Amino acid sequence: MTNTETEITSSAGADNIVAPSDSSVTSATPPATITFADFGLDPKIQKAVLEQGYTIPTPIQAQSIPHVLAGSDLMGAAQTGTGKTAAFVLPIIQKILRHASNSASPARHPIRALVLTPTRELAVQVAENAASYSKHTDLRAAVVYGGVDMKEQVGILRNGVEILIATPGRLLDHIGSKVANLSQVEILVLDEADRMLDMGFLPDLQRIINLIPAQRQTLLFSATFSPEIKKLAQSYLRTPVTVEVARQNAAADTVKQVIHMVSSGDKQRAIVKVLENRTRQGLSRQCIIFTNSRLGCAKLARALERDGIKAGAIHGDKSQGERTLTLDAFKSGAIEALVATDVAARGLDIPDMPCVINHELPYNAEDFIHRIGRTGRAGSTGDAIALVDASEKRLLDDIEKLMKCKLDIKPLPEGTPAYAKPPSGSAASTKGADPFFYKPYEPTSAPQSSDDTAKPEVKKVGIVAAKPAVGALLGGFKKK
Repeated sequence: MTNTETEITSSAGADNIVAPSDSSVTSATPPATITFADFGLDPKIQKAVLEQGYTIPTPIQAQSIPHVLAGSDLMGAAQTGTGKTAAFVLPIIQKILRHASNSASPARHPIRALVLTPTRELAVQVAENAASYSKHTDLRAAVVYGGVDMKEQVGILRNGVEILIATPGRLLDHIGSKVANLSQVEILVLDEADRMLDMGFLPDLQRIINLIPAQRQTLLFSATFSPEIKKLAQSYLRTPVTVEVARQNAAADTVKQVIHMVSSGDKQRAIVKVLENRTRQGLSRQCIIFTNSRLGCAKLARALERDGIKAGAIHGDKSQGERTLTLDAFKSGAIEALVATDVAARGLDIPDMPCVINHELPYNAEDFIHRIGRTGRAGSTGDAIALVDASEKRLLDDIEKLMKCKLDIKPLPEGTPAYAKPPSGSAASTKGADPFFYKPYEPTSAPQSSDDTAKPEVKKVGIVAAKPAVGALLGGFKKK
């Protein structure tokens, strides 16, 4: 099936709304700032949004919500942390609100909206949003994912749920057990679709989509629009509106990046020195540290603990219960450094995360963008530090090629073992302590880029996931 796309490209700072059409459209500067009230959302939904302290939508929300409410299929591309979860959660609640019922009968609560995500963490984040913003309605939201006992999830599904968030494998388990029925699904969301393809979920997606009515609304959200994603959209979306609010493959402007050249054997000591410097300057020691292997992740966490840093590890070998406990400890501040593999690169939504450190560069350049997207979220500022060994130079080149810019190479803080001196004459060759660690959020000139596309202003307003409900550990969410 060949589809045409309506393209909407955001200019710098534009939060405007453009009506769907059959041709490419470039947005113009809006006459005034819009609010969530301007979308015509039900008062119950607006009340829930206001309780979270938000009135002004982010660009992806401002441009996507009207099209979803209008019934259009949609492809949305936005940097991670810009509020794209609420860009589909809010209009979904509005659209299926007519089905809300306070009846106890499961038959009155069939699955009306299905959100598929690649990871457990992202599934929980989306479910928290759905529960928070539907709490004043009679709609039910639940989440199902693997790695935990199915029993509690089965009970929740049998009681009925209108909004279901799921990872593909576990959903197929429930379908096979005759617990989940998708025959009345009206809206399908493929969240982080690029990641689902990377993780090999395409066969599972095909099986699930074949069980959903053809007359449905389909929304696809992705950090990038790769050829594979466009091919997926051609298969499952009908005349989709395309919304892009950021230059493709770019990190958020709120993230300040720096590269330090460090030998592999000195990286652990470099991390300790970085955190010590941040502490002396009154900055938070809390950070997410990314590694490439499960073994390396666990080893680094133990080593940091020996160095007096409260650290925890999260990776694929951990059970869901262990991962949940570690994340809860990190969110509460009991853990300062969360060492993680790419299982945590997407789906973690921790407000005001001050710092991300790449202990190793990822093998896939796109994963670098997702990693550093854990900081600088929803308009907050953050630091992204990468420790690069000479053997990783090719990976760094791939990242810079993808991002279409050169990243700043700066010296390590004084007293930290350095691998190599920065190039002579560069900004990094200045003697003395690295000012990055003393003025972490001081504005600097943007790196020179070969892409002159204007970047949108990201307002410090949007949707932030609420605290996990008790039901999160059970696979579902209960009303408060």
